[in-house]
Amino acid sequence: MADLTANDLKTRGVSALEKALDENDEATISVRGKPRYVVMSLEHYERLREAEIASAWQEAKAAETSGAYVVETASEHIARLQQESDDV
Repeated sequence: MADLTANDLKTRGVSALEKALDENDEATISVRGKPRYVVMSLEHYERLREAEIASAWQEAKAAETSGAYVVETASEHIARLQQESDDV
């Protein structure tokens, strides 16, 4: 992962990001010496989102296969969620 400072970004702008992302999927931006932000290309972000959705789909399929799910109305679902949040 490439490292940029806020000053690099301020003085060189988007060209600093482009250079950092030419060789890396992600880059950190440090503010006052501490990493604060991560930037990435839209293409890389979309790949991460697709992987996240695929993972959630696999979890849902596994829950369905094992019977680890609840059948309820929307009102029952909201009541259950409220009860669970009250229990925390």
